[in-house]
Amino acid sequence: ALSVALFSVRVGHHVALTMVLAPLLALALPARWGMRASLLPPLVLSTLALWLWHAPDFYTAAFTHPAIYWLMQLSLIGSFTWLWLGLLRSHAAMAAGISALSSAIQMGLLGALLVFAPNPLYVPHLGTTMGFGLLPLEDQQLAGLIMWVPSALPYLVGGVVLVAAWLARSERQSAGGERRQG
Repeated sequence: ALSVALFSVRVGHHVALTMVLAPLLALALPARWGMRASLLPPLVLSTLALWLWHAPDFYTAAFTHPAIYWLMQLSLIGSFTWLWLGLLRSHAAMAAGISALSSAIQMGLLGALLVFAPNPLYVPHLGTTMGFGLLPLEDQQLAGLIMWVPSALPYLVGGVVLVAAWLARSERQSAGGERRQG
């Protein structure tokens, strides 16, 4: 019920789905489900799902019918589980690192747009936030901050770790090749 009243709580719910549940599901899937293909399709699909469901009209539609609400939840958890599966099991550390950093950037961008929007964007929350001591725009700004910082952190940290591992491996391979030639 709180996520119906406050956009910031709904965003927190989505962060829990995409940054906690999705990677745990990816880790729980059988090892044979490893990524052999490009990370681009899950990256594009998860990005589209995130931006689509945070477009004001689509977001509002999820309040009008249970099937649309569940489509929102399942598309977010499904696309982000696929992305995390690729990030966690990719054999291409650099591609996984770039994908993770791209996810952090686009999530941060959406969060920033919510923070700096001059007016509230989400009709379902216009009359529900005051009871919690927040103006609708303040609730939206809080939601944007949640999306901008905490939800981007796992991707940011993961991306930096993956890129650093790739760079270290490349450096070791380069040093090994120089020793053999000398």
